[in-house]
Amino acid sequence: MIHSMTGYAAVSSEIIGGTLNIELRSVNSRYLDLQFRVPDELRVLEAGLREAIAARLKRGKVDCRVSLSTTATGPRTQALNVAALDELGKLAQIVRSRMPDCAPLRTADVLRWPGVLAEGTVSEAELREQAASLGTRAIAELIAARDREGAKLATVILERVGAMRKSVAAVAPFVPEAIAAYQEKLAQRLRDALGANVDERVRQEIAVFGMKIDIDEELQRLKTHLDEVERVVSKGGAAGKRLDFLMQELNREANTLGSKAASQAISDCALELKLLIEQMREQVQNIE
Repeated sequence: MIHSMTGYAAVSSEIIGGTLNIELRSVNSRYLDLQFRVPDELRVLEAGLREAIAARLKRGKVDCRVSLSTTATGPRTQALNVAALDELGKLAQIVRSRMPDCAPLRTADVLRWPGVLAEGTVSEAELREQAASLGTRAIAELIAARDREGAKLATVILERVGAMRKSVAAVAPFVPEAIAAYQEKLAQRLRDALGANVDERVRQEIAVFGMKIDIDEELQRLKTHLDEVERVVSKGGAAGKRLDFLMQELNREANTLGSKAASQAISDCALELKLLIEQMREQVQNIE
């Protein structure tokens, strides 16, 4: 299966302190071009994500966005700040030593004291592990999207290959027809100019004309290139550069075919081939 370079994926996961989000967008590019948009507090995750993406993708401009969003309504993990609690206890003892009549602190008073309760935070190691797992999911979804797009591109390309085969098969009979028409026209012109004994001259001129408009070699090369396009598409993998080269070769043969056109039918066929090749080239630009 061939793969498109166009795709999108967005995944998220609940972690301590909020929701970790990873978003991947990819478009066509000659090489693998990775762009990251990561806040400073999550910058430690970039290297791992960059390595994971580069291991799975070969071409394309990939935009990776990482964010951590906090939600006031979601469950929050809290923990006692032991250091703040000890400090509060020392302060309470000092106050009671100076003011013996003061009531002791209640549990609710202690918990409301600033700094005693701390929001749970995820360690850097845990954050890296969560990001690695989430990144794997995001890359898998991106590849799946690129695969679906690649299957559509393959269908379009193979349809154009089929249409080109029909055109190539249809143009072959036009050459003998063009030679016959030229022979009749040339013979009449020579008879008008030179008289009756012109058969040998006609044969010589027809032989030269036949060599000039012979397109059998171009037709065979077109068929060979079309066979290769089908083989590359069927094989799949990173086929974009190979297919782009084949589009250039197909276009070169179509141009030669047009330059040798001895009839309007052959010229029209060459133009049709160039149109189909251009349509395929547009699709090939998006293939990895």
